[in-house]
Order: sequence, then C-alpha cells, then structure tokens
Amino acid sequence: MLFMPALHNTIEKVISDITSRMKDPDLARLFENTFPSTTDTTVKFHTNGKDEQVTQRLQRQKARDAWLDKDAWEGHQSFIITGDILAEWLRDSTNQLKPYQALATKDPAIFNLILGAINTQSEYVIQSPYCNAFQPPPISGLPVSYNGQNDAVHPIYDPNTVFECKYELDSLAHFLALTNDFHQHTSSTSFLNPRWYKALHSLLSVLSAQSQSTFDPQTGAYRPNAYTFQRHTNTGTETLNLNGIGNPLNNGTNLIRSAFRPSDDATTFGFFIPANAQMAVELRRTATILQTTGKKDDADLARTLGEWSKRIEAGIWEHGVVKHKKYGDVFAYEVDGYGSVVLLDDANYPSLLALPLMGFVGEGKGDETYRNTRRMVLERGGNPYFLVGREFKGVGGPHIGLQNAWPMSLLVQAQTSDDDEEILECLQLVLKSSRLGLIHESINVEYSRSYTRSWFAWANGVFAVTILDLAKRKPHLIFKNPTPYEV
Repeated sequence: MLFMPALHNTIEKVISDITSRMKDPDLARLFENTFPSTTDTTVKFHTNGKDEQVTQRLQRQKARDAWLDKDAWEGHQSFIITGDILAEWLRDSTNQLKPYQALATKDPAIFNLILGAINTQSEYVIQSPYCNAFQPPPISGLPVSYNGQNDAVHPIYDPNTVFECKYELDSLAHFLALTNDFHQHTSSTSFLNPRWYKALHSLLSVLSAQSQSTFDPQTGAYRPNAYTFQRHTNTGTETLNLNGIGNPLNNGTNLIRSAFRPSDDATTFGFFIPANAQMAVELRRTATILQTTGKKDDADLARTLGEWSKRIEAGIWEHGVVKHKKYGDVFAYEVDGYGSVVLLDDANYPSLLALPLMGFVGEGKGDETYRNTRRMVLERGGNPYFLVGREFKGVGGPHIGLQNAWPMSLLVQAQTSDDDEEILECLQLVLKSSRLGLIHESINVEYSRSYTRSWFAWANGVFAVTILDLAKRKPHLIFKNPTPYEV
C-alpha cells in the first residue's frame, strides 16, 4: 500500500507558515514545491504491519525462503526511493526524511513513516551491510529493477534485495543518523526491536573488518579485505583498482575504510575523512540513547559504541589533519595512513564543508581547523572541484564532471555560514538555476540551463532544511517580519 495522505495537513501547515512570511515569492514557491517532495513523490510503500494483503505476502515469502528470519519485515515499513530510480539509497532516504523529523511528535502519520523507514533500513543493513542501494521490500508487491551492471562483489549479494552494492561508510552512518534524529525529536525508543539490534551488530562487524590494514602489521603479509568490488567500465571512479581492493591502507590509524564516496565514486585512499567523522558522531549519539534504557546489555553496547567513536575521532585528528602551505591546518578529504592525502571537497554529504552540520566540529572544538578547511574548499586555488563560471558556481565532483557544480553544495555553504551576504548569494544562485521549480542534481557553471536531473529528491530535502534553518537562525534574510520560526 502507498503511504496514506493524512500527513499532508501537517506539511501544508508548515508550508503556509513559512511561505506566508517570505519576502521573495519565487523563493516561497520553491519551498512550497520542495518541502513536500519526498512524501509526494518518493514514498512508494508504507505499511503498519497489519494490512492483510501485506501480511499474506510476508507469509508467502517466509514459506518460500527458509533462510528468512521469522521476525523479518514485521511492523511498520517504509520504502523511500531516490526519485527517478525505483531503489532506496540509505543515505538519500535519510536526508529526504530529515525535513520531517521535527514533525514526528505532531503527526502520528509522520511518526510512523519515519519509524517504518528505520525498520526498513534495519532489514537492508542486516541482509547486506556493505551495500548502498536496495530493491523494494519483498512485502511491497513492487517490481525489482536492475542497474544494468555485471558487478563482481564480495560478499555476494542477492540482486532481488540489492540494487547496487558499493560499500560506502556513510551509508551505515546515515542508518544511525535516521535513528538518532528520530529519537532526538520524539524521545521514542520504539525502534529498539530485535531487528534494529541485529542491524547494529551487522554495522559493528563491518567497522571491525574495515579497520583492518592491507598488510599484517606483524608479518607484513598481504591480508585480503572482506569487501571487493569490480565493474566493467571505462570510468575509473566506477570501480576499485588492484582487482577490486583499492589502494593499500596502513595499520594503527583507528580509521575505517570506505571503498566509495557518497557520490558513489570510488575513493582514492580508503580512509575517507568526512564519513569517518559522521560515523564517530553518530556512534556517540546512538550510545547516548542506549545509556538511557536502564538495561545492562544496552549499557554494554553503549560502551562499545562510545569506544569506537573515540578511537575514530582520535584517528581523524591524528591522521586526517594536515598542514597546508597556504591555509594552515586543514582536514584532508582522504588519507591512507602512510602519509598520502587527497585535498579536495565534493558536493555530496558528508563533506568537509558539512563537518559542523554533522556535529563533528563547532562550539569551540576544531573551529580553526574547520575555518581553514572551509576557506580551502571554497576557493579555486584550494579545491579542484570548486567551479566558477559565467552563470553558476559551487562545489562539484568527479561524478558528473568538471563543468557542473551541485546546488546542494551551495545549500550546505549557506547552512555553515554566518555571513548574511554569503547566504543570500547562495540562495539566489540556487533559485535562479531552479527554473523548473525544483532543485537539480548539478548545473553547468557556464550555462545554467544545462543540468542533470530535472529534480533530485535529496537536494529538494536539503533546500527545505536550509530554509527551515534560516527561518530559525536568520529570519531577517527570508521573512518580512524577522521573528524566528521553528517547526
């Protein structure tokens, strides 16, 4: 069954509250279009677990597949597609739902939608914790689609469950973020069911395997990695070198390998700093939740998560900060633990630009290093993917090419700025490039009518979050009356 439209009253109220106060009618219309984008177009399936048709499908599935756990796919489930592909990316769906998190206590339909999304992501992480994008739940009745690739991946996965299996550390961090944001806004622990715990243990097994160095520190012998990926392609960023392993990584860094970036491009050096930062933060947030339940097992698990968080954070500060001859101490984008670094930033979240948004820096912690990094990634001389043209500018990345910047990067720039002029410039660039009334994936910096994706659900969500941020933090920039607004 599709998601019930009951939540639209709540969403429409926010739209009315915001747009009725906005100075710029075009900016108001863009918020009116983007804020409901996820619920209008990408919630392809939701069930409360009691629907008779869904229950029958689940019973047939369990009778057919003996390996399926008896408690799999029970309760609320929500399938959130990325937009133009009938598949769910863990990262995208978490960010698509982010604008609604604060509404979960005000509308039971939104509460259940997000709870269902947590439960569905739990199932995906249990089945294939190394994968990034997934097919519709087997109980949905929706068709399975294929990505047209013939990838050689280890661990092997079921193509009826998985749409694509690029191991991206941030996908697992986003699973935790979805849970943590839900708890932050609702204080609910209704997601703490056996499936969520099993998913969490699957996540920890990945962290353990992917913290392993390429060579044994005692013997120097090569150690095969648990995850390999090979694709027949003429695009270097679509596969891993060295027979699907990627470049060697050193021992003793406390960092976690990520084979791919949030853009779905391969990492050059597997210790991808933004995802490590996000994972460190989300592990700490999850540990805080588990500490409150009063259960000994949860307390022990919280301690484990907290130790992982501390180790990863220490690894970032030791190996992920380098001295730049122009900018001073900056965060590297990727490192290998041997001393090799990649200095750049990509538009996709998590990014170096977004470190304060994920809570890794701020409130006096790492401020100078972040400020230096921010200057670096927003200058052409510091970031090879900071693109400036006649009609558009912003951070891009190798995923689309050397002529296209992503509106999402401008929205993150606005959220991480306290400078009114900078924020307004970012908003105007995004607004002028959104001629179809929704946010594109990327824009040609020389000719803004040339873009990729007529609409991009993730970017629509980021725009909505940006407007809600400014409504609370800098209302005078967008409202006629500068009284702050908070959902």
